[in-house]
Amino acid sequence: MTIGRVNPEFRLEDQGITGLGKVHYNLLEPALIEAALKRGEGTLGLGGALLVSTGKFTGRSPKDKFIVRSDATEDTVWWENNGAMSPEHFETLYADMLDYLQGREVFVEDLVGGADPALAINVRMVTELAWHSLFNRTMLRRPDRAALDRFTADFTLINCPGFRADPARHGCRSDTVVVLDFDRKLILVANTGYAGENKKSIFTLLNYLLPEQGVMPMHCSANHAEGNPVDTAVFFGLSGTGKTTLSADPERTLIGDDEHGWSDRGTFNFEGGCYAKTINLDPEAEPEIHATTAKFGTVIENMVFDPETLEIDFADDSLTANTRCAYPLHYISNASETGLGGHPKNIIMLTCDAFGVLPPIARLTPAQAMYHFLSGFTSKVAGTERGVTEPEPTFSTCFGAPFMPRRPEVYGNLLKEKIARHGATCWLVNTGWTGGAHGTGSRMPIKATRALLTAALDGSLGEVEFRKDANFGFQVPVSVPGVPEVLLDPRRTWDDPAAYDRQAARLVEMFADNFAQYLPFIDEDVKAAAIG
Repeated sequence: MTIGRVNPEFRLEDQGITGLGKVHYNLLEPALIEAALKRGEGTLGLGGALLVSTGKFTGRSPKDKFIVRSDATEDTVWWENNGAMSPEHFETLYADMLDYLQGREVFVEDLVGGADPALAINVRMVTELAWHSLFNRTMLRRPDRAALDRFTADFTLINCPGFRADPARHGCRSDTVVVLDFDRKLILVANTGYAGENKKSIFTLLNYLLPEQGVMPMHCSANHAEGNPVDTAVFFGLSGTGKTTLSADPERTLIGDDEHGWSDRGTFNFEGGCYAKTINLDPEAEPEIHATTAKFGTVIENMVFDPETLEIDFADDSLTANTRCAYPLHYISNASETGLGGHPKNIIMLTCDAFGVLPPIARLTPAQAMYHFLSGFTSKVAGTERGVTEPEPTFSTCFGAPFMPRRPEVYGNLLKEKIARHGATCWLVNTGWTGGAHGTGSRMPIKATRALLTAALDGSLGEVEFRKDANFGFQVPVSVPGVPEVLLDPRRTWDDPAAYDRQAARLVEMFADNFAQYLPFIDEDVKAAAIG
């Protein structure tokens, strides 16, 4: 039985997917919530939000992610960073997943990745969970209803949380698997209820396809000055560094909170929604994001709530520290209607420094920007990936290594070329620790971070006095109105300056050791930045 609006010439049967039970095509939010509740997948929360649990998988499983290794991908994929699966193993996995789906009810959403029509891809998302379908519909871009009558997919994702992979039979690591086949134009996800795997798979796909068209895919949030898309800013950073929070500036228009492209025409959002961390979400510091948790159709993952009043406990991380809510972009009052912006005027690289060494903000030369982009230093925050329970310092190249199928130099050279062509100003912003490392110091005050970013974006920060950092050579402001002067000099925030010096020396050495892998591929100016 088929329910919902769909291109009559592009049903699942036309894709060779037959023998299913009831198939729901392109249901709208009320119908998806109704189906999820009937199927016992979640609880209706305040304002019509859907409260769900993702089970034992409360974060991504990066070690279970693969790309099919074929003649076409042999020389284009960064295999040192991406697990390989043979075409034969993929075909067996695909056949077994289709057998699993025989007679089962499935939900299909035909969606779009990319706000720029010239660069967008059509994706068909197939899942056995109604709430996953709601999540997918929220996070990707939703075509007009009339467009569904002629929709055909460039790629299809099939997600079966109830299917367990067999490592021996399917050539994977465990009974959980996420695999992309660029030749077959298929993405398979199995044995995980974490919906974030769906959106990050599409991000990985775009990260592979777009560089061939000269487009820089970016793991970043973005906004622009109100009424002035020419004044666009992008915020690179891994989960937990503040991409969503810091781009949600009431004085600027939000383009998007996580994934964007930079083409010859400017910046464009990949998504149609936001996926915000909610642990300790403060209604005063982040009022609009907080308000989405009581709006119709918002998907709230793994948050503890009172079963009688349905009130959410934002401080309770007993299920996971990676509590999240997914909501459509238009739930933010100052969100862009088009998802488009100009060429970035400011590029902010967010890092969560668990060592407590880096200043709250630093100005980078283009060569230093390339160095820090390829380094991608940050700390994995608790819960984002399975097994991470406290901040772990890490280098994640391009601020998104788990989603980068091509070698880092591909993305780095694209960034370098676009900075040179469009003259962006680059900043490194530390949202991590100050006054000591994790366990001793404290998190950087968000009020100070916002004040520094405001000054950077309005141009006033460029007018203050700067000093050269002794450890990394970048420029650090000496004094900024509204920011405690001591905060701008990390060494002064430590009780023991000698301990800071030892920690800084350790971090510099870690940077150097990590960056050695890129020295054969980079220009001399970036090498000079690498050695200070």
